[in-house]
Amino acid sequence: MLFSLIGILLGIGVSFQTAINAKLRSFLKAPFLASFVSFSVGTLTLTIAAQWQEASFLLNMETWAHVPWWVWIGGLLGMFGLTGNILLFPKLGAVQTAIMPILGQVIMAMLIDHFGWFNAPQYSFNLMRGIGILFVCLGILCAVLLPSLKTAKTNANEKWLFLWQLLGIGVGLLLASQTAINTQLAKEIHSPVYAAWVSFVVGGAGLFLLILCYERSFKQLKNAIGKERPIWIWFGGSLGACFIFGSVLLVPELGTGGVVVLFLLGLISGSLTIDKFGLFGSTRKAISILQLIGLMLLLIGVIIIQFAKQG
Repeated sequence: MLFSLIGILLGIGVSFQTAINAKLRSFLKAPFLASFVSFSVGTLTLTIAAQWQEASFLLNMETWAHVPWWVWIGGLLGMFGLTGNILLFPKLGAVQTAIMPILGQVIMAMLIDHFGWFNAPQYSFNLMRGIGILFVCLGILCAVLLPSLKTAKTNANEKWLFLWQLLGIGVGLLLASQTAINTQLAKEIHSPVYAAWVSFVVGGAGLFLLILCYERSFKQLKNAIGKERPIWIWFGGSLGACFIFGSVLLVPELGTGGVVVLFLLGLISGSLTIDKFGLFGSTRKAISILQLIGLMLLLIGVIIIQFAKQG
């Protein structure tokens, strides 16, 4: 029961992280800088965790020569995924920002499992998985697409909504790939905490270069400092780091499928709560019965897919 509760709380934490990072971006007016802050704070959090586990930050030359080159790019995918979420949140709201990447993650996870990409174990596509995908698509239709079509008829500012939703799916593709890549890195270097730390460091370095080339300044950081700026806008990265570290601890106890289902339950619940009550300075959005039905269908589909994988 305790492990299940932790899994749900981790999912809620990720939904909160997205909202917090979006608020930070609203002050900084710079999405890459907001992502850099999140990665930096997450790196610091994981550094503390690594020291607690007495993990070494040094790898011998044999390890460097043995591992494939692509295991080091997980952080870059996470960088683009996190920045995408920051851009999506003010356009789509908490629920859609959570759901569209879920759809992308499910699609990419099915492809990774079927073809064994990134040295992942192969699980052939079967009827049960097909049924799960059908439930996921129906859930997305009810929770996202139908309400969006209704809104688009009365709000001309939403004409680009479909493109933002496609970007959300793309974010999910990147995040699913990052998960598989980081898992392989953890196997290669025998340290899940160090693998997560590497992911954050690589992502942070990539963002640093993007800031130098695109935003060309860190001066906007001062816009997020002051009496009128809540202190919690700086801690989104810690929630992301806790999710990665917590997942590593929970998978041996609950299995990958169990952790993913609990994470999604927490993520969806947290997103609904944010939209309903306007938490973290977000705009309040009413949740319809159709959206609730869609969320249930989506969750059922994810559960079916995970059971098919475990079977």
